[in-house]
Amino acid sequence: MRNDSLNKLFESSIREHWNSPALSNCEGETLLYSDVGRHTVMLQHLFAGCGVEPGSRVAICSRNQAAWGVAFLAVMSAGAVPVPILSDFRPGSIHYLVNHSESKLLFAGSAILEELDPARMPDLAAIIRIEDFEVVHTSNSDISGRLAAALREFHRKYPRGVAPEDVVFHKDSPEDLALINYTSGTSGFAKGVMLPYRSLLFNIELIHRVAPQLDCNSNVVSMLPLAHMYGMTMDFIFEMTIGAHVHFLMRPPSPTVIKETFARIRPDIIMTVPLVIEKICRKVMAETGCTPEAENLTQEQKKKACDALTTIFGGRFSEVMVGGAPMNRQIEDFLAAIGFRYTVGSGMTECGPLVSLSSCKEIKPHTCGKRAFYSDIRIDSPDAANIPGEVYIRGGNLFLGYLKMPERTAEVLSADGWFRTGDIGTLDADGFLSLRGRCTSMILNSAGQNIFPEEIESSINTLPYVQESLVVADGNRLVALIVPDRESAAAAGLAGETLNRALKDEVMTLNGELPTYCNIAQVEVREQEFEKTPKNSIKRYLYDRQTKTI
Repeated sequence: MRNDSLNKLFESSIREHWNSPALSNCEGETLLYSDVGRHTVMLQHLFAGCGVEPGSRVAICSRNQAAWGVAFLAVMSAGAVPVPILSDFRPGSIHYLVNHSESKLLFAGSAILEELDPARMPDLAAIIRIEDFEVVHTSNSDISGRLAAALREFHRKYPRGVAPEDVVFHKDSPEDLALINYTSGTSGFAKGVMLPYRSLLFNIELIHRVAPQLDCNSNVVSMLPLAHMYGMTMDFIFEMTIGAHVHFLMRPPSPTVIKETFARIRPDIIMTVPLVIEKICRKVMAETGCTPEAENLTQEQKKKACDALTTIFGGRFSEVMVGGAPMNRQIEDFLAAIGFRYTVGSGMTECGPLVSLSSCKEIKPHTCGKRAFYSDIRIDSPDAANIPGEVYIRGGNLFLGYLKMPERTAEVLSADGWFRTGDIGTLDADGFLSLRGRCTSMILNSAGQNIFPEEIESSINTLPYVQESLVVADGNRLVALIVPDRESAAAAGLAGETLNRALKDEVMTLNGELPTYCNIAQVEVREQEFEKTPKNSIKRYLYDRQTKTI
């Protein structure tokens, strides 16, 4: 690794890039690195006033914005432990996570504050409104007095403002607890993942190796949740160590919003999830008259589609990195055929998050990239390259365990350091990882055959007028739950029962291309989209109908 202290990387970056832009709200304010440094020093004084010290937990709950980044860096600078909480959690869940993490302080967005009840978080010393860092609640008058005194001391100590040399971050050690990140995955079981500094440092080094072109002149648009490790590491932590400029997308990443925003900012690299790029690809296909079948495209169509996609994403990016969920095979084949600059990676919160990643110059179709340099991967299978098995990982990026869950930790993290991921996959001789699905979603039929519903769903999702799908076992048969793409269906004159029949006919035709044991027996068309995790994976547990055996 290039450095054994993440906090010192932050400190050096702020000092070295003092007059450069650091964090921007798209179509809003921009904070220079000097602004970040000044706020950090001020918040350090507030932390001291309410008893926050190295090792204390500080919760952060707000939508993506520049102030989120300032709060996170300030907490790290004090040697305290950030506890990012997703802003779309319900108030009861936020109360629970603040209490479970034993947080002393809470940064919260103004909209979230209106829903919270401080009485249900009795151990908090104070609550700070994140937009302006105003203290809006204290546990008692003594804390209020100490915070007021801390602010007076800050203004007395820096009458002419904060200088670069005044920004001092706590020096961490690789094994120290860096942050606690609560998962909100497809199983519905939230766990507090305790990540050490070494995990974040190894992830930063991997990004350096895969994307060495990024530097202090780079622009990045953050459109993934910062409270999730993928967005936090790829769109924020790494950029802050190199002095890059992060722009926070303040609206949902629709194709129109992305095109407008990226044309103005022209990011140098793009991190996204399959759902976003698949929607944009389908829009480009429709506008350019391309078919999804890559083998049917002419050279003219390929160039037209690639140019259109490149324009939508701003035109300057070196590559689009896709992760967080499985990539649709047909969409990936389309991207490869037209020569679009993309790559696919995989990760887990417990790995901080990267497990595998390659640049667009070194990809293999339908894989999740190459095993990260800092970890070993083994497949619980007699033939790792050809027979899928559970994926085990060991390496410097691994977490310390689940907060207050020693038994659960012992179930997945062995004494000799192997982490049982719960993913099913293969690993080829060159170290490229391919994932088939999750152990918990795999269906075992009466003949002993393993059925991976994610693979069937990938095929269904390529059908006309399908937005998303979920395959579940119901008794001794497979049922496909489908959310239609009503916009494209309406353009083709399909709606209501006519659309439902068309979808069912398409699935029945698809059965002829699938193994018999993967055939769909029934199709159910849904009105509402499936509930998703922060990385846009479907919360499968909400739609489970029985034990996964048919």
